[in-house]
Amino acid sequence: MFRTTHSRALAAIAAGGLAAAGLVATIGGSAQAGVTGTNSSGVTTTAALGSNWYAAAPYLMPLDNNPPNPTDVMAATGLKAFQLAFVLAPNGGGCSPTWGGTAPVSSDTAVASTIDSIRAAGGDVSVSIGGYGGTKLGQTCGTPAATAAAYQQVIDKYSLHAIDFDLEEPEYENTAAVANEIGAAQILQQNNPGLYVSVTTPGTAAGTGWFGQQMLNQAKTDGFTPNNFSIMPFDGGFSGAASQISALQAFNTLLMNTFGWSSATAYAHEGISMMNGRSDSGEYFYQSDFQSVLNFATSNGLARYTNWSVNRDRQCTPPDNNGQTSGTCSSVTQQPWDFTKFSVQFAGATPPTTPPTTTPPTGGTGGGTGGGTGGGTGGSCTAAPWTSGVAYNGGAVVSYNGHQWTAKWWTENDIPGGPAGVWTDNGAC
Repeated sequence: MFRTTHSRALAAIAAGGLAAAGLVATIGGSAQAGVTGTNSSGVTTTAALGSNWYAAAPYLMPLDNNPPNPTDVMAATGLKAFQLAFVLAPNGGGCSPTWGGTAPVSSDTAVASTIDSIRAAGGDVSVSIGGYGGTKLGQTCGTPAATAAAYQQVIDKYSLHAIDFDLEEPEYENTAAVANEIGAAQILQQNNPGLYVSVTTPGTAAGTGWFGQQMLNQAKTDGFTPNNFSIMPFDGGFSGAASQISALQAFNTLLMNTFGWSSATAYAHEGISMMNGRSDSGEYFYQSDFQSVLNFATSNGLARYTNWSVNRDRQCTPPDNNGQTSGTCSSVTQQPWDFTKFSVQFAGATPPTTPPTTTPPTGGTGGGTGGGTGGGTGGSCTAAPWTSGVAYNGGAVVSYNGHQWTAKWWTENDIPGGPAGVWTDNGAC
């Protein structure tokens, strides 16, 4: 599944899009990040954040897709951790880590500078490996040990407390490559005491597909138990939160059957990676959907809640981006960083209430999802909030996500700003 805005890969970088199966590894603990010095590469080092922040870290492309200033995002939302994407094998082949297949990690200064600024502001990062498209290190490194050695270079370069393995096509369908990745994850977990590991795989209505089950079987065969397995329920015929929650429930059953866990234990090892706004395949996921999934995640004790991506967590110009998916904005009506704030809540913090200001980017290439089930907040709007299931006549005025809307004709269950085009946006309240 090529996701122009969620796939973590060279192809995603080139097209402005991304999507992903991922494997997150983080050092847990309750200590707050703080500057403690620099490593041999000159990168700022910090104490680890609590593992809750790595489990909630949304994806950010630091070199592509019009990246926002991460410290501005932190100040506006209370976020403390980002998932930086993507590390791949060199485009010409080989077993050394690069950013996007072109920029060697060994000589990088640009991403290191971004990491320094995040850590100076009290945050931290995970680095994401893999994605859809491009060549992955699991494909070019001949063994799990060689693959792990390449990833260890990334950990050492940036003094990482977290690392994310994004297992997608075509590597995802390569049995030997998946064995290299899962084996490498196990080696890194063993060689880096306290490493918190999560494996994310593409999601389906059945939880995950044949290749996802193959990956789970490989982990079982290796005797490798990560902190969580996460699925990405989008770009597969999903529509809103209900379909995503159903997939999470199905995946819970797969985890139980594969590892012999109870449902509660399976949920404690399960996570979700979503796509905010319009997906690559034209699905829509609104703020209300993120809230519903957050409620499910917290009530069932899920181990991870993340999304692709912070680059996209801004309103397009025009807001619907003319019905296109973008790598730099969400294609739905929103305030800046609306979706990022749900990650902050999952981590157990309260986002600031003062809305940030930013210039909406113009649309570009990318992915998202389109649909939701209702809800939303009216902010300072005087009109009553739009409510799912209520029938509205033409001319009815409601508030939704900080904007006021007027119905063009009779409507029920059509979200303001949604693909039906029922509502006229009267602007921010």
